[in-house]
Amino acid sequence: MSVASRHVMGTGIVIGALALTLIALLIPVRSFGAASAAAAPGPSPAPSGPPAAAPGSASASASADDDGAGVMNTAFGPLTPQDREFVRKVRLAGLWELPAGRQAQERGTRRSVRTAGEHLVEGHTELDRRVVEVGEALGVELPDRPSGQQQAWLDQLDRAQGATYERLFVQLLRRAHGKVFTLVAQVRAQTRNSVVRELATDANTTVLDHIAVLEASGLVDFEGLADSPPAAVPPADPSPTDTRPRK
Repeated sequence: MSVASRHVMGTGIVIGALALTLIALLIPVRSFGAASAAAAPGPSPAPSGPPAAAPGSASASASADDDGAGVMNTAFGPLTPQDREFVRKVRLAGLWELPAGRQAQERGTRRSVRTAGEHLVEGHTELDRRVVEVGEALGVELPDRPSGQQQAWLDQLDRAQGATYERLFVQLLRRAHGKVFTLVAQVRAQTRNSVVRELATDANTTVLDHIAVLEASGLVDFEGLADSPPAAVPPADPSPTDTRPRK
């Protein structure tokens, strides 16, 4: 074999060896890349709802009155669950305080109790008109009857007589107004909805007026305001300050 032939053969062997080496290197690299791609997780789908709140957080312990609709956009600004809860509670207040006020006008023997009844009727007649307008403007469904607890209070008032009735009327209404006053102030300070803010302003004025006239009766048991509503009527006042019959 000539020198040139041996040279060509040697070159071919070297090239073949290099090719085999390259193939050997590529096979594990490609295999590893395919395995990594199969093992790597794909992009997580976007959550369909709001992120879950951590246990014990404010969001996790949402109010039982939250209707689950979240924040809604309206022509008057964002409408939050708290806003809607407030609108419904203003309506509920009128559904039992209006009949309670009319009853106090008829059955009260103290002038101060009859005056409180008049203020309840006047205030909640106007506030009820306003809240119906707000409910229609914002698309909030309003209740049309008192809650079970409110109806129980009205039933207690129906059963009570004389001075016992007057003390129960004042205590129940003063306690209810004190509790709703906290919600009114919170909504007035936090809401970004202009219609809800106006309603909260009106409600604040009405609730303060009612608290004042109820306290003016002299029958409020301030120590008992923090207690749960009485299951039975309180004892009668043996010495009423104003027993003049109504005109």
